Amino acid sequence: MLGALAVRTERIRLGTGIVNVFSRTPALIGQTAATLDALSGGRFILGLGTSGHQVVTGWHGVPFDRPLQRIRETIAIVDQVLGRQPVRFEGEVFQLPQGLKLLAHPVRPRVPVYLATITPAGVRLTAEVADGWMPILYSPEHADVFRADLEAGLARGGRDLSAVEIAPTMPVVVSDDLALAHDALRPWVALYVGGMGSKAKNFYNETVRRYGFEAEAKEIQDLYLSGNKRSAIAAVPDALVDAVALSGPPARLRERIQACARAGATLLIVHVEAADSQAGRLQALEALAAAA
Repeated sequence: MLGALAVRTERIRLGTGIVNVFSRTPALIGQTAATLDALSGGRFILGLGTSGHQVVTGWHGVPFDRPLQRIRETIAIVDQVLGRQPVRFEGEVFQLPQGLKLLAHPVRPRVPVYLATITPAGVRLTAEVADGWMPILYSPEHADVFRADLEAGLARGGRDLSAVEIAPTMPVVVSDDLALAHDALRPWVALYVGGMGSKAKNFYNETVRRYGFEAEAKEIQDLYLSGNKRSAIAAVPDALVDAVALSGPPARLRERIQACARAGATLLIVHVEAADSQAGRLQALEALAAAA
């Protein structure tokens, strides 16, 4: 898809949101980044993440082992690939002793790397080594939940906050009917809070608990994992939808975008929900652009 978009656009930045580091080798990720950066004329952003046990093991059949170490090593190897260095690496996850080298000539010797992380350790890693941070279920009113880990990672990397673009990924529903917008977003929130992972480990559920939605997160998860998805969706409160999504008429969207900016966000990555046609999606994006 990004290859198709690269040859049909001229200015917009194009990024993976996200590449799962368990489903591709670092060398393949590096080759792909080089190709997409060339096709787009240097407009490519490499977004990386770990996903979770449910997808990595249940879909890809790969052990969900040392995810953050795998990301760290992947970034280091991709840098070698794009720099056209003989790739030699001795890590905890990857051992590449032969010194093979990319044959193609990338447009840039390095592409920006954004990490999709929300756990404390993941946020620290992002602030230490990445060019951008793509949190999901991001709430501007609760941004302080992440601040200590951001600062710790920046200190470890010898950097300041200006080195990292803060780019939350947020769903959007543009509608003059706020109740309708909330209803359209509830299934998305319920899926992440209730259905992504197990009771023992669900990073998204843990995040909204840190925001103060302790009881709500537990109820949504209990219902979802018991197979009662309809009730889990209904249990998502309006306040939680408002915290992690953009919803409502343009004036309200403007307020939420401004709240994100005040919290430190420098780029919003949005995905349009509840639009049943391309025309509807474009209309929603135009309304969002006008609100911004």
